Amino acid sequence: MLSLRSRNNMEKPAIKKILLRTVLSVLALIAILIAILIVFALTFDWNRAKPYIDRRVSQATGRVFEIRGNLALHWQQPGEDQSGWRRWMPWPRLTADDILLSNPDWAQTGPQMAQIRHVTFLLSPLPLLAKTVVLPDLEADGLVLALERGGDANNNENNWTFKKNGNTAWKFDLQRLILKQAQLHYLDPAIKLDMHADVNTLADNNPQGYGLEFTLDGSYNKAPVSGGGKGGAILSLENPDAVYPLEANVKLGKNAIAVEGKITKPTAVTAIDLRLSLAGASMANLYPLTGVVLPDTPPYATKGHLIAHLNQPGGDQWTYEKFTGTVGGSDIAGTLDYLRRQPRPLLRGTLVSEQLRLADLGPLVKADSNASKANRGAARVQPADKALPVESFDTKRWGVLDADIEFSGHKIIRAASLPIQDMQTHLQMQDSVLSLTPLNFGVAGGNMTSNIKLDGNATPIKAEMKVAARHLKIKQLFPTLQSMKASFGEVNGDASLSGVGNSVAALLATSNGEMKTVVSSGSVSKFILEAAGLNLANAAFVKIFGDRQVQMNCLAGDFSVTDGVMHTRSFVMDTTDAVVNISGDINLAKELLALDVRPKSKGLRVISLRTPLYVRGTFKQPDVGLYKGAMALKAGAAAGLAVVAPFAAIVPLINMGKTGDTDCAGLLAEASAAPTAPAPGRKQAAKALKPAQKRNQNAQ
Repeated sequence: MLSLRSRNNMEKPAIKKILLRTVLSVLALIAILIAILIVFALTFDWNRAKPYIDRRVSQATGRVFEIRGNLALHWQQPGEDQSGWRRWMPWPRLTADDILLSNPDWAQTGPQMAQIRHVTFLLSPLPLLAKTVVLPDLEADGLVLALERGGDANNNENNWTFKKNGNTAWKFDLQRLILKQAQLHYLDPAIKLDMHADVNTLADNNPQGYGLEFTLDGSYNKAPVSGGGKGGAILSLENPDAVYPLEANVKLGKNAIAVEGKITKPTAVTAIDLRLSLAGASMANLYPLTGVVLPDTPPYATKGHLIAHLNQPGGDQWTYEKFTGTVGGSDIAGTLDYLRRQPRPLLRGTLVSEQLRLADLGPLVKADSNASKANRGAARVQPADKALPVESFDTKRWGVLDADIEFSGHKIIRAASLPIQDMQTHLQMQDSVLSLTPLNFGVAGGNMTSNIKLDGNATPIKAEMKVAARHLKIKQLFPTLQSMKASFGEVNGDASLSGVGNSVAALLATSNGEMKTVVSSGSVSKFILEAAGLNLANAAFVKIFGDRQVQMNCLAGDFSVTDGVMHTRSFVMDTTDAVVNISGDINLAKELLALDVRPKSKGLRVISLRTPLYVRGTFKQPDVGLYKGAMALKAGAAAGLAVVAPFAAIVPLINMGKTGDTDCAGLLAEASAAPTAPAPGRKQAAKALKPAQKRNQNAQ
């Protein structure tokens, strides 16, 4: 028994020695193998592995992948963020030159999607055991990358989504990306975007948090694009909750755009908060960028706050909030909302101008100068002999969106001879039908209210217009005439017109309807009347001893408009001293004037050369003068009598005629009746003259 125990006690040290020798041998073998692997890794020519790598990557991506240059492996100590024994474990750094990755067959950007002159990256070895490739950093020098979407707007195909082949259990984690002299090309035919960018990574210690800087060159919606800026790190785009900083200055066509701010969740943008500045030759030129139909304007510049809430159940909403700026020589401020909804987006908002220059409204109705047209890119040139604007409205874009805009111009800056004070309008666009309901102007202390409808669904445009003038002060209608300062009374009028055409000139040339105006009572300068009647003695007397006001019994005008020809049914001004009748036509299509002015005195006038006046010529060059035959007859008679009896020479210059009072009540009643207009494209039906109109024509 003792002998057996003794043997066991003797065998235990021997077993321990054997186990120790075995463990040491295994460790030595492992060390030798590690040393052999290290020596192999250090001495192995990794270029011999390129065919294998090329083949496996090509199979995994479904594209041709090739490393054409040198492939090398180096070992380095891991970063200080590693602790314990991990700090002593070497990490491999791989470098490769001249790498190519092909495009799919349908791509238009060329045979290669990516080309890299030189790339180096650090590999963390331990995560490989969990089938995760962790690259603490990757540096690419001379990257040429082409990104492209399919040409169909309904096609989600792109060249950066790879065909998945083989084992997909592996994960990829790139923690830091450094780009040097990178060239990016992005092509999206569906939105007509073709952009080139040169990108470089910025130093990590910049205080604004920008990760890269870039310059741009290309085109968007056929408009040239250039500029540059700064953005956050590229890898931050992978974070779904990232807030991406952005600063850029871009020129798109004739528009300059500057942004500075943040984009929330850049991979699936949900919110944008940017300071936005816009400037350009015309707001209409923003259409290629925004897809929003804006009117032609003089050069503009605005600054405001752009907020966007995207991917919302009710549709995206963009708000250009509390912006200020200038349009031509006018100031402008307000807030605009753009709602992406069906069947058309909606642009709505409120705009205000404290100082509105009347000339800045010209481009809206194509009435600006040829120099202004050329600056905003308008092809049509206004003929030198035409007063009415001939440039056409472009209705092709009217169906792109609906609009609901309220605009106020608190003070209008205009020529001294124009009695316009302010302006308000409510613009609405609904399914290509543009309405200004109302379009109000403060005129001569009163108001001129218009309701205008332009149907862009028709070719050419079908237009309807109703205008009402109320309480226009006579003394303010001619603010530069000193002799009108003491006049009083109010002018009221109405017009109803319809027409077809794509320009202001074409619409008026085809217009049909009626226009009426009345002054029930008031006064007018005696000098104005005497000068109009060429009563030389009285006009001289007024000039020497002062003017006085003449009581106006009434003024009534009634015009029919047929196929662009404005015909005077009746136009009479009756005062205590005289009656003035105007007859004739105004041809809006040819811009020709053909009017006769026949003043008749209600009392004795001495040394009167009273004779009918005519108004002829064009809108651009009117000709106002006397019927010379009647003047010559009076002058000849006076000269003949002067030979026989000098005092008798004044007899032909004495106006012995006396006209009676006008039927003011009848004329005012007829001129006050509401005017009518036919449907656009139809002629105004002829109307029989009313009794007062017949009596007035007979009096002429």
